[in-house]
Amino acid sequence: MAEKPVVILIEDTPSLSMLYEQYLSDEDVDVRVAETGAKGLELIRQHPPAVLLLDIELPDMNGLEILRYMKSEQHPGAVVVITAHGSVNVAVEAMRAGAYDFIVKPFNANRLRVTVNNALERHKLSQLVETIQAGARSGYEGFIGRSLAMQAVYRIIDSASKSKATVFITGESGTGKEVCAQAIHKQSERKNGPFVAINCGAIPRELMESEIFGHKKGAFTGAVADRDGAASQAHQGTLFLDEIGEMPMDLQTKLLRFIQTGTFQKVGGSRLEKVDVRFVCATNRDVLAEVERGNFREDLYYRLHVIPIAMPPLRDRDEDVLEIAQSYLEEYAREEERQFIGFAPDVQAMIQAYSWPGNVRELQNIIRNVVVLNDGKRVTSDMLPAPLSRIVPEQGREIPQPTTSPMLPQPGFSRNSGSFHATPPPVPPADSRLATPATNSSDGKPKPLWQIEKEAIEAAIAQCGGNIPKAAEMLEIAPSTIYRKKASWEKQEKSATPVFTDSPWPR
Repeated sequence: MAEKPVVILIEDTPSLSMLYEQYLSDEDVDVRVAETGAKGLELIRQHPPAVLLLDIELPDMNGLEILRYMKSEQHPGAVVVITAHGSVNVAVEAMRAGAYDFIVKPFNANRLRVTVNNALERHKLSQLVETIQAGARSGYEGFIGRSLAMQAVYRIIDSASKSKATVFITGESGTGKEVCAQAIHKQSERKNGPFVAINCGAIPRELMESEIFGHKKGAFTGAVADRDGAASQAHQGTLFLDEIGEMPMDLQTKLLRFIQTGTFQKVGGSRLEKVDVRFVCATNRDVLAEVERGNFREDLYYRLHVIPIAMPPLRDRDEDVLEIAQSYLEEYAREEERQFIGFAPDVQAMIQAYSWPGNVRELQNIIRNVVVLNDGKRVTSDMLPAPLSRIVPEQGREIPQPTTSPMLPQPGFSRNSGSFHATPPPVPPADSRLATPATNSSDGKPKPLWQIEKEAIEAAIAQCGGNIPKAAEMLEIAPSTIYRKKASWEKQEKSATPVFTDSPWPR
């Protein structure tokens, strides 16, 4: 039988600790109580908690010291701060120190139960992420990157390669669709057979049938000898049809029959030939939209679309960008006999901030350009070609290394447009992630807590250039929480009496 998750309550008032224990008596948790900070720390070391309910004002120490200890020791448990001193400054400081939630005395049983259950769910998710990251691969069959998006791709390739089912790869240009197809072939039982790639968008329409199925001598002008097409060449191997969305409609009918029967006729031939081929297709088009427009056969689409793999764009692989850039820099430096070993900090910021509309191929080309035209130990901003050279990173921001978490987009930068606003938002203080909002209004009266919370979240959104998901990541909350609260604020501002949510701080 699985052990119950441990919930540690550090509360110096015996009557309150008994009350809180009673609130949680029907929950499937193991509640342990400490009256002082010292006893609480001892409990944490002996029984690492899934959730820590922490009073701020303790007789022997400030509760924030315990919170900082949890963070420094990298305890995975979620910390919920309890205090009767409902100052937003305390709340902001607690959230910065790593608290998951903030609850103000007095509160009822339902409020505590909901908060603890949410914290337990957060703990489970963090453990799952740690498990995934512990087994994360930094590279795979030609790919570079340890991001969660790429880990998902690696796992699908592992499973798909063991099957004979057709794989349908989608993704923007430059995301590595052919690398994915090659990885499937290399991991399959056909790895010793041929891998034949044919680009349906690069071959003239009148020659495409011959390229795929081959032709007989005299079949058309210039056919001076029999020739095997890609279908014959890929026998007992993999046939990769890139840009399948570009295939003419009349040839789609013949391809469908080939996939269904494994047989085909060469152009100008009369004999059916049979081959054993595994099909992998790729496109950067929305093929379903092409089906609706009548440009792609619906039956062929469903015949091909058996195992879909969506290649993530580089802008969704933030933690991989510098690692990929470093790999290409080292490779090209060796080829061109240059001295480059890394990137200057401001160049790292530029690489992270740019939206990379051309994805990995664009990154590859820019690094090649830099290495061929320059030399030195580190790549500096004056070596960068346009459009990367036009990005002006924020000064003073710490630049993460390739294996760390991705940095936030620079103020005023739009990932979609790849450009900066003319006037970037104000830069927050260097020693804080988020400036603490003023707690008093112009007349000296304390502001409502919802309004201070609103200012703090809006400051984060401004710092992230309007990117709500990044602001949510910065505040360690879900993007849906920000959207929900924005809707709530609109209602509050239209009424004289603010409508408070069930929590004074976003979860």
